[in-house]
Amino acid sequence: MKKLVLASIILAMVVIVLGAYTRLTDAGLGCPDWPGCYGHLTIPQTDEHIERANAAFPDRPVEAEKAWNEMIHRYFAATLGLLIVIIFAISVVKRSYQSPLKLPLFLLLLVMFQGALGMWTVTLNLLPAVVMGHLLGGFSVLSCLFLLYLRLTPYRIPGGDSHMRKYANFALLGIGILTVQIALGGWTSANYAALACTELPVCEGNWVENLNFSGAFSIPEADNYEFGVHPYDERMTMHVVHRFGALVTFIYLCWLALKLYSNAASGLVRSLSVLMVSVLGVQILLGVSNVVYSLPLAVAVAHNAVAACLLLVLVMLTYTLYRKT
Repeated sequence: MKKLVLASIILAMVVIVLGAYTRLTDAGLGCPDWPGCYGHLTIPQTDEHIERANAAFPDRPVEAEKAWNEMIHRYFAATLGLLIVIIFAISVVKRSYQSPLKLPLFLLLLVMFQGALGMWTVTLNLLPAVVMGHLLGGFSVLSCLFLLYLRLTPYRIPGGDSHMRKYANFALLGIGILTVQIALGGWTSANYAALACTELPVCEGNWVENLNFSGAFSIPEADNYEFGVHPYDERMTMHVVHRFGALVTFIYLCWLALKLYSNAASGLVRSLSVLMVSVLGVQILLGVSNVVYSLPLAVAVAHNAVAACLLLVLVMLTYTLYRKT
């Protein structure tokens, strides 16, 4: 059970990376139908199949590279869903404290909803709210799998460090702040606003005068949301809010790490605090690099992956603080 959960965690991280790669290569509609691709389990490859696909979807002619990006992501996501079904089945058969049932059940429901979001991403033509929800769903599945892994591990930190439990709620708040920041990043990406600001530290020109919060966080009616439908001022506002969110997240997590490191007797809590700041620093550098180097693909994908790693560190830190004797 524990090895299966660990394999699922690794696979969930791969799915998140592949999802980011699919989105950043503009392959979210590489297959215009769901769950197959132009009516096939793989992409159309013969001349006859390609001709039929182009006739069936005249507005979406086959682009093999984008279609493969999309389908590989779906294959990995489907495999992850199957593993979670198996985990739930094992939990039902071996119900005990060592094999909890509620969390696997929640994971099963969550991955089913995540599958529905994946379908709606295609059928609703990259509706930004659905794309952002799909991103958050992936992070939620990863976090819950990691939490289940911790639950399956004999995990209690002795050593007279019980006073540290008061910081558990602050760590939980840190998860909340980071989740909001991830959502802001997802919203920025889903609306193709990642390059709306090309200068540091905030944005070029009279950005304050161009802020439009009501428009930035609305969804205009459109038949297709690929490449974004918001005007520049609204995309710029999304980007600016995401940058200020990064500042708030950075300040809060650094404060939390300093408090934990200064007051903890446990070497594990101190190590997790240092790890959290280190991963946070890498994430900030990646965010700055996205701006300076105009969103290079490898950096943008890494920005998603490191955000997931930072979330896992916070989950482990929070769980550690709540489990102290």
